[in-house]
Amino acid sequence: MAGAESSRPPAPGRCPPARPGPQRGEAPGPAQRARGAGGGGGCSGARCASLAAPPPARPAQPNLREGVKPFTPEKAQEIVMSLQQPAVFCNMVGDWPALHWNVKYLSAVLDGKTIQFRLGLKTVDLVPQFETRCSYVEATLEEFLAWSCGQPSCLSGPFSCYDSSKYWAYADYKYIARIFEDKPEIFQDIRWSDFGFPGRSGKESTLWIGSEGANTPCHLDSYGCNLVLQVEGRKRWHLFPPGDTSFLYPTRIPYEESSVFSKVNVANPDLKRFPKFRNSTAHVVTLSPGQVLLVPRHWWHYVESIDPITVSINSWIELDADHEARVEEAITRMLVCAIKSAENPSDGDLWLNPTEVEATSHEMNLQYLNQAVSAYFKCQKTSVSEEAHSSSTGAEQRTGASCKRKRREVGCEPDGCRLLTHGFDFSTSKAEELQKIPFGPHLIQVLPQSQETGSMGAGAVAVASDGRDLPCENEGEHIGKLHRRRKELVMSNDCEMPAHQMDSDSSPCTSQTALSTNDLLDCLVNPHVINLVARLLLERTGV
Repeated sequence: MAGAESSRPPAPGRCPPARPGPQRGEAPGPAQRARGAGGGGGCSGARCASLAAPPPARPAQPNLREGVKPFTPEKAQEIVMSLQQPAVFCNMVGDWPALHWNVKYLSAVLDGKTIQFRLGLKTVDLVPQFETRCSYVEATLEEFLAWSCGQPSCLSGPFSCYDSSKYWAYADYKYIARIFEDKPEIFQDIRWSDFGFPGRSGKESTLWIGSEGANTPCHLDSYGCNLVLQVEGRKRWHLFPPGDTSFLYPTRIPYEESSVFSKVNVANPDLKRFPKFRNSTAHVVTLSPGQVLLVPRHWWHYVESIDPITVSINSWIELDADHEARVEEAITRMLVCAIKSAENPSDGDLWLNPTEVEATSHEMNLQYLNQAVSAYFKCQKTSVSEEAHSSSTGAEQRTGASCKRKRREVGCEPDGCRLLTHGFDFSTSKAEELQKIPFGPHLIQVLPQSQETGSMGAGAVAVASDGRDLPCENEGEHIGKLHRRRKELVMSNDCEMPAHQMDSDSSPCTSQTALSTNDLLDCLVNPHVINLVARLLLERTGV
């Protein structure tokens, strides 16, 4: 589609409405590089004292000799590839130069280069603030710092129409290889080789910079598992296991390859529209500088910045299961694009996420599906061949680029099909697996929030830089009471009315309402349905 829809900054001299509504325009795709520009004022004042501080000191490493890490790269990789629940690594990155990447430092390195910021309201609504509902500006980090500190210099410039007390700003999904393409030496500040992935550095990593309140809507990633390093400030993570998918009301609108969004605003859930959310099991953790969070495959997560400025770095680790996931994503893309493109454009439904440049044609989507299926069988064949020689050849690592938010390359060469799990025995049961995991002061298990917890703040696990559990400040009391341990589900015949059509004082099944295209799609491209279709398709193709 030539004219993809996204939110754009207001025209010069015009301020946004109370809620920054989406506007039609050219979508800033992920391949679009930030334009270079100067500008911005300095940051001063008591509120910004912490931002002007020197780079963070190296976290303490209790009971460890200088330079000795608690886990070898081989052991760290075994944990990452086998653990099926979130956990926090402590004392693994104390010597990484990337720990100095606070916003002041990055501003100096970028030297006036602009990047795109997404802006949303700090007020909590019952509806998630999807990226299609946000506004966007191009600004330097210097301008961002001045704005977040409430500097008078921000009365003009890209943030001039956004009150920092009412809005948050987020420079999210910034591929380090792109924004620092003229400074490749900086890639080596990030050393994922310490986690058993040799050759993986900043080139395969993504940068996130946000102000207080900046958040990512609850979603799961279709591909890989995720390692997240917190550099500056703290972020609160709300994680839900894959088994909670039906409780989170998955949707592919707005559509983005590799992201399945939840229709529930987990920070302020509408339990009348989404009653099954009561059955979800929240795992909540506050991530502090120097810590690395492991987000296992297909774990849902809602992430929010809770300090004035936050900086995070992550890398998506590719898994052998991604080959089948690409087939599922190809099927989903074909169905969503075919059905939504047939709608009347005047309906104004912003169904494409701003990260998707255009709605691809049916012919292109069919070609993509065939390539994904061919790549799946090629990799299956390669994997069988590798397993036959595993006793003599040993593990060989794959260090492909970590680009979650762009279409994956489906052409799969033999060397690129080697399983990351190769060399380890992950066939044990979950109980046996957990017994083998060395939880302790250097690897903190993110546990389910207890049913008795009175507030999200009290239930959230905060981990000190030395690995000790800390009490978490009592923030967001209204949230925690809505997260409960999973209950035994009782099957019944009650039906669910489309969320966007349920009246505030109506109850399910009390009236008939017209179904929308999105209602159909929520069923048609439900993750469980797509998984079944992919398996049937692969079975049919493999005969």
